[in-house]
Amino acid sequence: MAGVLEGLKVIAMEHMEAIPVASVWMADWGAEVIKIEPLTGDMYRGLQGAHGMPVDIDLNGVKVNWTFHLFNRNKKSVAVNLKTEKGREIVRKLVKGADVFLSNYTIDVREKLGMTYKDISEINPGIVYATISGYGSKGPDSIQRGFDHAAGWAHAGMQYMIGEPGTPPPRLRGGMIDRGIAAPQVLSGILAALWHKEKTGEGQEIEASLFNSGVWTTALDIQAALLGTVAIKDDRTKSANPLYNNYPVGDGRWFQMSMLQSDPIWPAFCKSIERPDLVDDPRFNSLKAREENCAELIKIIEVEFAKHDSVYWDKVFKENDLIYSKIQTPSEVTKDPQALAMEFFTTLPHPNGDFPIVATPIKFTQNPAEVKTAAPEIGQDNETTLLELGYTWDDIAVLKEEGVIL
Repeated sequence: MAGVLEGLKVIAMEHMEAIPVASVWMADWGAEVIKIEPLTGDMYRGLQGAHGMPVDIDLNGVKVNWTFHLFNRNKKSVAVNLKTEKGREIVRKLVKGADVFLSNYTIDVREKLGMTYKDISEINPGIVYATISGYGSKGPDSIQRGFDHAAGWAHAGMQYMIGEPGTPPPRLRGGMIDRGIAAPQVLSGILAALWHKEKTGEGQEIEASLFNSGVWTTALDIQAALLGTVAIKDDRTKSANPLYNNYPVGDGRWFQMSMLQSDPIWPAFCKSIERPDLVDDPRFNSLKAREENCAELIKIIEVEFAKHDSVYWDKVFKENDLIYSKIQTPSEVTKDPQALAMEFFTTLPHPNGDFPIVATPIKFTQNPAEVKTAAPEIGQDNETTLLELGYTWDDIAVLKEEGVIL
């Protein structure tokens, strides 16, 4: 079945995660995505590990880097030496027939390569040109390289606000801002620009940055600061709404309680913990009272929660229709009945053996996303792509000899 973006051609001068995640969504949705790589390949191909985890899977005796397939399946690979004029010319020819150009190279690198929006739009005026960088294309930090840990997490104030008061700033799992924030944001801009182009024929440049994505994600605290209010870190021992807090239970597992509007659910919560005496207790019988006596109530809840294990509380909370979740491990998520029912995972077809892989999170009823192919080898599509561009076999042989392509 054709994907919703069938017929869309995307040229992605990309590496690592931020833009590759945006382009893999487009590839899963049916777009033709041509990944432009250096002759040594995207540096992500050489990833040795992630947070102490091995990133290789053994498929019938062959070690395969599953992380690269996660963000590059369904794509084509053209490996060219962009330091050569002939290499840049190949990209320019690809751009002529493309709808979208993507890159997460910094502005100074794109300027040196002649791959800025001005350069590309002169070749294809209708192109939708989208970039993600660490800090943006202008300003004092525009050429500073930045992964999401630095630009989106630390620089944007997120790292400062997360964690308990008096504790070291918590670390971020690598790529979370790339995958969950920056990539979907730039993709929404691309789709909006394509809709504008549909109506007017006009292309345009879309710019996102990890720094700006982090600021938007922290917008509540940043907006408060704009208006002169000092943002306060959350302290779970003094949470103003004790029903919007996390707690350990008897077997050492933790639950996140999420009753933002606590008044309507207060009686059911008291029933859940078998403390009906608290319903009308003047210390806790209103939102204001619970806020004023939050530390005391949190201690009471902790004592009650410690009496039973997580299986018990999961059942009781469900029976009383509370808004909550057990804090799950990644292994538990892969077996979660709800995740399985909603098809959060799919199968990646690999020449050495299929393996399960995380699916893109948007579900289309008429044109479902599909993982049709594994990630390509470096330059796997060089010859077929160049032939389509009008190069001859003799041209290709010369380009290989000159070190322009693999």
